[in-house]
Parts: sequence; C-alpha cells; structure tokens
Amino acid sequence: MSVHIGASKGDIAETILLPGDPLRAKWIAETFFENPICFNEIRGMLGYTGTYQGKKVSTMGTGMGIPSMSIYANELIKEFGVKNLIRVGSAGSYQKDIKIRDVVLAMAASSTSGVNELRFGGADYAPTADFGLFMKAVEAAKAMQIPIKAGNVLSSDEFYEDNIESYKKWSKFGVLCVEMEAAGLYTVAAKHNVNALAILTISDSLVTGERTTSKERETTFKNMIKIGLELA
Repeated sequence: MSVHIGASKGDIAETILLPGDPLRAKWIAETFFENPICFNEIRGMLGYTGTYQGKKVSTMGTGMGIPSMSIYANELIKEFGVKNLIRVGSAGSYQKDIKIRDVVLAMAASSTSGVNELRFGGADYAPTADFGLFMKAVEAAKAMQIPIKAGNVLSSDEFYEDNIESYKKWSKFGVLCVEMEAAGLYTVAAKHNVNALAILTISDSLVTGERTTSKERETTFKNMIKIGLELA
C-alpha cells in the first residue's frame, strides 16, 4: 500500500488506463473488464483491475491537474511496477477542424505549468509520448477504423483563464487542444523509464463554443477507451 493507493503488490496490472474522473474509471471497468475488482477507494479515487480479451489491465482516476497526476503516476510506477500508463481524458479543441468527440493522440505536451522549469533550472523540457505506445495506438485506431488526429497538445494549469482569447496564440503554432495532465504524466514516465501516452477525446471547442455534458464525458467517450485497451 502506498500513501494514496490502497492496493497490495500484484493488484495492479502493468498497463493502466488513467482518466481524470474516478467515475469514468468505474464506468471503464464495468463496461469493458471481465471480473473487475476495486483496488482503491482512498480519497474517492476509484481504481479497478480486471481482464480484457484475456489480458490483465487496470484503470484508476487521477484527479485534475499536473500535481495530482504526478502523485498517482509516481506511486503506480515506484510502488506497483506499472510499465504502461495511458491517459484517457477529455480536451478542448483549439482548431476549427478538430470537432466534438474527435480522438487526439498527444505526441507532445506543451504546458503553462512551472513544474519542469523548476526541475530543470529554468531550461525548457519537452515532454513527449512513448513512440512504441504511440505507434500501437495508431495501428489499433486504423484496425478499428477510428479516425484520429495527432500532434502537440497543451497541458494547462488553469481551467478558467482570465484571457479567454489566449488559446489563439497556441492555435497559431499548431497546438491541437488543451487538457491538464499529459505533460506531468510524460515527465514522470520519462524520469522512471516507463511508457506513457495520452489519448484524448474532444469534449468542447474553444473555437465554436460547443460542449458536451459531464455525464457524456463520463460514459460515452468509448473510442479512446477501445484504443487504450488494445495497448494492454
């Protein structure tokens, strides 16, 4: 048992899907897993292990933001031996051609967070996805005929920004969408020499103002889950 995860050694699979919302983790387990068992309820951050097509796989919520993601990623890797960490989360589109419910693979994660600036003494560090997981996800999406977009995303420290037009600068430089965790996940995974990938579903658009409901975000973003489970 670690500080924030009430599991024992062996309770968690080497591959884990990490939504921000713990209720999405519950939905993933109940919808896709055979014989799911809950391994964590500490702080309401639900975690489950089961099998998918005969392979052991886990899922657990991480909460919102880089600090929360970093805590859980560190403990999953160091205390439970997790090797493949796959974020399955929602994101806001920064591009007019990226629509509600589109699936985005985060090749790299820019950030407004100061965590890596502190870590690297003012220098820039570019958190990136694991190439092996990325290519497997591309092939899985192709096999299931799920259209994907791939590129740079923004991991923001702010959900409610003072300047609602600030996204346009990132959009101009080709950033596809905004979320809040990928840069933290990629950094922790790189530090510990394990694999990470963020698979995102567009839940709202800063370009058009469209948005999905919280219930839709929790229970209907199936395509990214299907891709993530193929990586187990």
